[in-house]
Formats: sequence, structure tokens, C-alpha cells
Amino acid sequence: MSLLTVGSVAFDAIETPFGKTDKIIGGAATYITLAASFYNSDQKIVAVVGEDFPQDMLDTLKSRGVDLEGLQIKQGEKSFFWSGRYHNDMNSRDTLVTELNVLEYFDPIIPESYQDTEYLMLGNLSPQVQRTVIERLHKRPKLVAMDTMNFWMDIAMDELKKTISMVDVLIINDEEARQLSGEYSLVRASQMIRNLGPKYLIIKKGEHGALLFHGNSVFSAPALPLEEVFDPTGAGDTFAGGFMGYLASTEDISFDSMKRAIIHGSALASFCVEKFGTEQLTAVDRGDLEKRIGEFISLTDFNMEHVIS
Repeated sequence: MSLLTVGSVAFDAIETPFGKTDKIIGGAATYITLAASFYNSDQKIVAVVGEDFPQDMLDTLKSRGVDLEGLQIKQGEKSFFWSGRYHNDMNSRDTLVTELNVLEYFDPIIPESYQDTEYLMLGNLSPQVQRTVIERLHKRPKLVAMDTMNFWMDIAMDELKKTISMVDVLIINDEEARQLSGEYSLVRASQMIRNLGPKYLIIKKGEHGALLFHGNSVFSAPALPLEEVFDPTGAGDTFAGGFMGYLASTEDISFDSMKRAIIHGSALASFCVEKFGTEQLTAVDRGDLEKRIGEFISLTDFNMEHVIS
């Protein structure tokens, strides 16, 4: 079934303890659609770029089944650009440069051909833009998921809560969950956040995996131990893309299906961090992905031969 992604298609420049890049392809919607393309060839995107964005990357997205009718290309303007430097622990970073450019006044126009979309993934953008997308769809999708970040909690908490109340799945990391809820315990945080509206909450914990909350049920997914992590920039978006792409391909949005979707998203995210930018996502194939999923499964595969009495 069709998956609509709304988010940034942009440029990044990244520095980590393993090296640095010049300007490379980035953006939440880029990572999400590339990851989802492993499962779903019926994708749509609403985003904006400047005339400086390379045609070969647009061709790559098209080849992955991404319909670009909703991608606005602003002639004479520049694409969004972000530059950052990661600390040695690879979990924290400093923003060096942010140039909003075309993203500053982004108005998400939904083409008529997108109105039948059944799955919606709202990548990290202002909560007002995210909410506008939901409101402009004539029919509510089968499943609406969104990502957000601390920045919007700092400057637009009321707007953010309004948007959160309209979605089915919220995908955030542990630091964001604690800030949003005011609770340190992630279990308590999940209860507070789901009271805002989402039926499902996914809390990403980086190298420690992810948690899925729904009702009284909790699922804990492992993270794959990796020898090297070169660039975590797009890992969260890649995770979201794999998660939503899998669900859209199965048309099953049960809790059990979401547990499987988290493993698929985690497997793709583990590839993403192994190279800078989108390089690894465009290099691996379905066979690589299936092998990696098998590695995730083996992490929690064990037999209980004896029952403690």
C-alpha cells in the first residue's frame, strides 16, 4: 500500500571521530524513502529542494519507486544545509551550520494523486507543517506516524502537543521522551506521552536498541553490536523508513507486526551508520538485509531447558 513521506531532502556536512565529509546528500525524507524502498515500491514524497539538488539523486529515488510529484524544486534557491560534529561517544553532537534556505517557508502541497495514501510518515519538521499535512489530506490514512526532536520541545511545545494528539505512532529517542514527559523512567514517560494521543510509542535508545509501547504491552528490541559506527546522522530516519515501509507492505498494523517492523527498521539503521550519509543504504541489497535481520534474530534466540521452581 502507498506510503507518503513528508520531510527534508537536503545536504549535510558531517565530522565524526572516523573522518569528515564535504557536502553530501541528507535529509529525513531521503533516508526514510530509501529505507522504505526495500519493502514498498509505492511511495510518495512531499518535500522541497533548491535548484542545486543533484538530478542523479532524484533519479535514484525514482528508481526506488518514489513518486516525486510532491517534491517542489525552487529555481534560483538553495536546498536546506546542515553541518555537525559528533563527539567521541557518537551519541552527542554539535551543530556547526544550519542554513534553512528553501525549508524556511516550506508549504507542504499535497498533489491530488496523493490523496488516497494509506500510510503517512511525518519526518522531523516544524509541528505546524506536520499538522498541515494531516489537515490537507481528504481522508485520514490507515496509520500516521511522526518523528520530532528536542528543538521543537524547546520553542514550540504547545504546537507540538497539538500535532502529537493527531498521530497514531510517535517515534522519538530516550532523551526526547524524557523532555517531552518530564519523567526519567521511560515506562512512566511512555504513559505520559501516550496520554497525549498516540496509541503507539517507539523510544529509540541508540546502541541499546528500541522500546515499543502499546496499552499494557512492551516490546524491547536489541541493537546489533557493530565494530565501527562511522555516521549516525540518518539512523533514526532510516529506522522509521524501514518500520513504516514494512508495515505498508504487509498491511498489518497489529502490535505483533509492529514488533517485526522494529527489527526490520533496526537492521536497516545498522547498515546506515556503517558509512557516511546514504552511501551504505544505496549499496546494500535485499540479500544483505535478510542476512542482517537473521543476525538480529539470533541475538535473542535461546532455549530454556530448565524451569526455575
